Amino acid sequence: MKAALCTTLDGYESLTLCDVATPTPSDTQVLIRVKASALNFADSLIVKGKYQVKPPLPFSPGLECAGIVEAVGKNVTTCQAGDRVMAILNYGGFAQYALADAHDVFPIPDNLDFNTAASIPVAYGTSHHGLTAKAQLKAGETLVVHGAAGGVGLTAVEVGKRLGATVIATAGGPEKLAICKEHGADHLIDYRDGNVRDKIKALTDGLGSHVAYDPVGGDLFTETLRSTRQDGRILVVGFASGDIPQIPANIMMVKNITCIGYHWGAYRTLDPDSLRASFAELMSWIEDGTLKPHVSLTFGLDDVKQGFEALLARKSTGKIVIELP
Repeated sequence: MKAALCTTLDGYESLTLCDVATPTPSDTQVLIRVKASALNFADSLIVKGKYQVKPPLPFSPGLECAGIVEAVGKNVTTCQAGDRVMAILNYGGFAQYALADAHDVFPIPDNLDFNTAASIPVAYGTSHHGLTAKAQLKAGETLVVHGAAGGVGLTAVEVGKRLGATVIATAGGPEKLAICKEHGADHLIDYRDGNVRDKIKALTDGLGSHVAYDPVGGDLFTETLRSTRQDGRILVVGFASGDIPQIPANIMMVKNITCIGYHWGAYRTLDPDSLRASFAELMSWIEDGTLKPHVSLTFGLDDVKQGFEALLARKSTGKIVIELP
């Protein structure tokens, strides 16, 4: 099979398209013929050895995919050859075949194509489980979503709106804010204009948000900390800005703010049942049209480096997908 291989931890620029042996599933694994695999910010970290998961070299990045089940291990009873599925992967999605643990494989609803299905697991899983199980967002509360036009941000806008929150979306530029509006945001803030804190305060009668969803970090986190109301919650999802902020504990104490660190992937081991319950609700929302996954750019496996460039240059909205023939 063909795979985009990482042979040195020098970043996506060193990825090489190679012919490698097709893997064989273990007793509890599923072999998927990959039709599409979505690109995530974490992929740019894993190829530098800076992600929580550090696969042995060589490996193919790609943390989620959609395709057709090719073979299953002898102990797998949840799917069979020929099934249309999407899956969460440890790595390996940018290849013609990928291995997934059976508990990380989910059927694709009939109304979804492979590109759309591939864009769902990581982003929607992070937002739904994070906002419900960790931040405990309630109907009637105000949710601020930073990086709201991005891969996880746009899903947080949709999930927050579905949960009954008033959603304030921050993003860079009118085109990205228009996408946020289309996906349910009630209020829009262009962070490039500055004064994010003051704008959030103005939209919340000076009180600030109940919950903030932050996959960006950097200076925007400081704005978040100062624009979250008394007894509010900040869900720390990632650091797309490249700057990991240091949290001043005195502000947390004075404002009674809870900062919640959230690594969604860890719950595949910590509490897999809660993730499956989360996926079940997500799938019902997608099937009834409540959620509308957004793929803005697609690339072939030969052009995976261009996909990374678009991701890191923030040229996309929603997800970027790598298509495989």
